[in-house]
Amino acid sequence: MDDKTREASYRLAEEMRRIIARLAVVRPPAEELNRAADAAAAFADRLDTLPQRTRSWEISEAGLLPRDFVAFSPVSGRSNPMSPPVRLHVAEGDEGQVVIEGEVTFGAAYEGPPGHCHGGWVAAMFDEALGFAQLAPGFTAYLHVNYRKPTPLNTTLHIKAWVDSVDGRKRLVRGECTLDGMLLSDAEGLFIAPRDDDDYLARLGQSS
Repeated sequence: MDDKTREASYRLAEEMRRIIARLAVVRPPAEELNRAADAAAAFADRLDTLPQRTRSWEISEAGLLPRDFVAFSPVSGRSNPMSPPVRLHVAEGDEGQVVIEGEVTFGAAYEGPPGHCHGGWVAAMFDEALGFAQLAPGFTAYLHVNYRKPTPLNTTLHIKAWVDSVDGRKRLVRGECTLDGMLLSDAEGLFIAPRDDDDYLARLGQSS
């Protein structure tokens, strides 16, 4: 994807997020909804005529490729209108440790308890961030989330994740979500690296 196409993809996804966010809070009359549905159907029909991506890694779970924050991830992908998106980057922690840091703002479309984010999206946020923290291919074996406080909507939250220990193919990863220094939730995940990364990635790139 060239830069021009990538920026256009980001723009379209952002406008779609605006639509999703408004649909979560507005209550328009039936005639307005039907007009919007007709316009959406025409756009969907147009998209059906366009070519699809041909490599599975372009739509696979984020974190499969080292340092590759997948554009179409449903959690962090800027080209995926389903994503909030969670924004992550590689940083340097204490004693030179590599960590993942980032932020996210959950809007009304992600509401669970009134005024707060659905816990499933908090778990998805951690799965994404902890997966990225590996900086290598690896699949989630388990994910444990401690919900310390309710996660508010429409507020910038801060995320941090890091690899705690490595035992062969097993990687124990930890993370936390804070608001102005207050701990809202934390997580622990066990991730398993493929037996043969090079062979796995080769087969992944060849998939359609």
